[in-house]
Amino acid sequence: MSQVSDIVADWIAVDWGTSNMRAWAMGAGGAVLAHGESNAGMGSLRPEQFEGALLSVVAPWLKPDGVTEVIACGMVGARQGWTEASYRAVPCPPVGGTLTDAPTRNPRIRVRIVAGLRQDTPADVMRGEETQIAGFVAQRPGFSGPVCLPGTHTKWADLRGGEVEDFSTVMTGELFALLSERSVLRHSVGDGWDKVSFEAGVADALAAPELVTGRLFALRAQSLLADLSADAARARLSGLLIGLELAGTRARWDGGIPVAIIGNGKLAQLYADALALSGAQSTIEDADTLTVRGLSAAYLSLKETAV
Repeated sequence: MSQVSDIVADWIAVDWGTSNMRAWAMGAGGAVLAHGESNAGMGSLRPEQFEGALLSVVAPWLKPDGVTEVIACGMVGARQGWTEASYRAVPCPPVGGTLTDAPTRNPRIRVRIVAGLRQDTPADVMRGEETQIAGFVAQRPGFSGPVCLPGTHTKWADLRGGEVEDFSTVMTGELFALLSERSVLRHSVGDGWDKVSFEAGVADALAAPELVTGRLFALRAQSLLADLSADAARARLSGLLIGLELAGTRARWDGGIPVAIIGNGKLAQLYADALALSGAQSTIEDADTLTVRGLSAAYLSLKETAV
């Protein structure tokens, strides 16, 4: 669906991350009427620029008379974002409670930001993923077990009775980017892929996680001494890091309950493959669908509170 000018939204859902912003014109009953996006992510905007960036995408959908509600999640509510949104302490439902109003000048919109989640011990936070989890809970209300949200900072959460019981963040994606682009391994890592090398990396890390830091440098040595291909080096690096993550989160996924992976594309499949190598089952849930469903849950919660 593309942005069109003859659509009037009942309300607007927005997922605003560090690198981009996505918006959906929502109709009555939760139907998606249109979709638009922009590369004006939180990381490229000053607080006073957010309203203009939003209107550049959603203005054609606004009610001609009256106020259109905008429900936003993600890094738009970070300390460096439009305005800092609160955190809700776990255990708690993934969305609910008070939303944070963003300052606006245009009288045709009211923007409210979904709260993130916080965990005091051990200290952790999430912002944006709670909305995807809320969409998953709405889709599978009876689910209890582990949820994995792969990304730059992968989130693992345990769900019980519709609540996020606890969660943890693992910087696997950022470590992969730093090692492949900024470390000595950049001379050995290519852009391609080798499935066998990825699986070998996962297996090695799960078997002996304490040896992973040494095996990382071995990728450089093997490329110099044994002509390890750049594609194999990249895949093995990914496998070592994801395997290390799985070794550290084993208590979450090793209970026999299939892991719900909330994600899209190759990365979600890599996590599913790595879990399968470890003997665990998983399902992949579409992150975009769950984001819209989670924002819809936040909107419905807002409407119920107002009644």
